[in-house]
Amino acid sequence: MLDWIDDINWTDLLLQVGNIAIRVIAIVILYFIVKSIGTRAIRKVFNRKQDEMNLGRAKTLESITQNIFTYFLLFIFAGFIFSIFQFDITTLLAGAGIVGLAIGFGAQGLVSDVVTGFFILLEQQIDVGDYVTVAGKDGVVEEVGLRTTKLRGMDGTLHFVPNREITNVSNHSRGNMRALVDIGISYDDDIDKATQILQQVCERIAVEDENIVEGPDVIGVQAFGASEVVLRVIAKTKNGEQWAVERNLRKAMKEAFDQNGIEIPFPHQVHINKNA
Repeated sequence: MLDWIDDINWTDLLLQVGNIAIRVIAIVILYFIVKSIGTRAIRKVFNRKQDEMNLGRAKTLESITQNIFTYFLLFIFAGFIFSIFQFDITTLLAGAGIVGLAIGFGAQGLVSDVVTGFFILLEQQIDVGDYVTVAGKDGVVEEVGLRTTKLRGMDGTLHFVPNREITNVSNHSRGNMRALVDIGISYDDDIDKATQILQQVCERIAVEDENIVEGPDVIGVQAFGASEVVLRVIAKTKNGEQWAVERNLRKAMKEAFDQNGIEIPFPHQVHINKNA
């Protein structure tokens, strides 16, 4: 029953297998060489383009170009592999078309990802480095691809958001931002005096902090709380610096109130006992 094994020309078989293995290894090595050279060339081109466009936009276009280059290179690599095994590419493509019709409904999400990613890039809705809110996630954009967008959350978490889920984009990195600080004083304190002290603090901080573009200014009484009168201060800051400015303002306000004997009250309750 095993006579057919003796009929095999093992020398020719091993030569053919060795030849195929060498060609596959050579193509794999060539793939990584071309990918490395292409990646460096794309990075160099966009490093030069940074003088003509903002850094975030340049990194975004670099990221998408790298993705397209990688997909194209993989397609060419697969074609060479098929040719080594003497597969007819046209037949495979025709078969892929039939299979594509069969799985088309299952691939709708992928197509939607690519189409949405294309329009996000075309309309420049987000760039690498922008602080955005998309699909219920907040974070800094690390990569914009044709299929997914990567966000780095403030706690360090990396979110992979499929582009089809990006139905609304809130970009917090376009233009100046607003710093807003509410601070409470006791009902027994003089509101005019507290407002004057806060305005003096604002004028000093405006000179000291180069991240402030406009203001800060005391708007006035914002609300009446359970145990305090709330005063509001707002300012316009450079993009991404609003939180630092708010922290700086809070510290300076607390120190100024302490020096002038103005109380920042803590919650308290008054109990009234009525005798029968």
